[in-house]
Amino acid sequence: MRAYIAVDLGAGSGRVIVGRCAEGRIELEEVHRFAHELRAIDGHERWSLARILAEVEHGLAAAARVTGGAVRSVGVDGWGVDHGFLNGRGELVADPIGYRDARTEGKLAELLALVPREELHARTGIQCMPINTSVQLFAQVRAGEWPAAACKLLMVPDLVHRHLCGSEVGEVTNASTTQLLDARTRTWDRELCARLGIPAEVLPDLVPAGTVLGTMHAELARRLGFATPPRIVAPGTHDTASAVAGTPLEPGWAYLSSGTWSLVGLETAEPVLGARAAEANVTNEAGVFGTNRLLKNVMGLWLLESCRRAWSAKGAVLAHDALQQALAGRAPLAQRFDVDDARFLNPPDMPQAVAAYLAETGQAPLTGELELSQLVLESLARRYAEVLLLLAALTGTRPRGLQVVGGGSQNDFLNRRTAAATGLPVRAGPVEATALGNLAVQAIADGTFANLAAARAALARSVTPREFRPGA
Repeated sequence: MRAYIAVDLGAGSGRVIVGRCAEGRIELEEVHRFAHELRAIDGHERWSLARILAEVEHGLAAAARVTGGAVRSVGVDGWGVDHGFLNGRGELVADPIGYRDARTEGKLAELLALVPREELHARTGIQCMPINTSVQLFAQVRAGEWPAAACKLLMVPDLVHRHLCGSEVGEVTNASTTQLLDARTRTWDRELCARLGIPAEVLPDLVPAGTVLGTMHAELARRLGFATPPRIVAPGTHDTASAVAGTPLEPGWAYLSSGTWSLVGLETAEPVLGARAAEANVTNEAGVFGTNRLLKNVMGLWLLESCRRAWSAKGAVLAHDALQQALAGRAPLAQRFDVDDARFLNPPDMPQAVAAYLAETGQAPLTGELELSQLVLESLARRYAEVLLLLAALTGTRPRGLQVVGGGSQNDFLNRRTAAATGLPVRAGPVEATALGNLAVQAIADGTFANLAAARAALARSVTPREFRPGA
């Protein structure tokens, strides 16, 4: 039995999970879970890298205890687009700014005035969103806030890898979320950077998923309790890349990585480009082992959780299982809202923002936790159906089914409504697809599995998804 450690960082939380591979199966054991929050510093919302690193170390020490210190490798995945700068001495210039920070307001339109949308998509294959790294860096340059000491840009998982072993390279799957990578060559588009005024010299060398980055610093390994310093291996460092790698996809099935964001897509051999793809604003992010993730971002369960935070500030809210029971069997609502409207990115009060949308669009008002929760979930399901129709039109293929993974796969009301809206069979699970994909890439790099197909076969033997039929 070989043990590996997956560090999975979300925008606001993180987990450290031990994976054990034996007899063609992967077993998981979560050893640490933590929360981390944005803090207002110098007029921006920033992540505390020191806090993240401390929590990662805490989790690694717990993993060393449960494995007796015998671990083959460690790999870190995390959310996309956010990054930090190192100075010439390898020190962090400032904590990374969060992608919901207000500095990008209005900057996407300014960027597109320099590089038209269709050209930008043809070059990078990435959908235009105000959260993209390209827009963040462009906004920083335009505001005169480019740090003079910046020598190297690293995405958040790459910063953690640097702390563990000293590597200063970027991994391709997360680099592709920057909207600064050539879609065909998966190398930095330096001409694009020059047109946007972004100093390309800070961009790191790139390596593919499965690359051995080094060995954990000996002193750090000793302090954390490892018998021998484990290797540090780059998984698909973008969490969605790891989630798709960890999805036991059948041929012809689409995937939905459901969490704070919903990522709805297809795994393809090549990027899907051209005028129609640009107009549809689909994205082509790098997958592991040369695959392409054709997808669209949908706002996701951030909508519901933001509503629940607003309600909890005024009183008690239904627990998730109680909410599922209360929603079960309810007739579909007539109302709906555009979950991807920019107003829902980070409003001060999500229920008020949804209510205002209904009023502006002439729809009957909804009040109360139950009705608004149902509206959010049904609107998400309808949006998933729209995206799948769009992807089918672009690729000329109709998905045979939809595999839902991630934390949102546990929401059975949403799964049922998604099956109804799409007309497709839905399989829910695994919940821990991101960790499974992270671990699978490490195990492939270690020779435990021959390739991604073999690793996915092991994943399929390790999980039992729940099924939802359109007519049920």
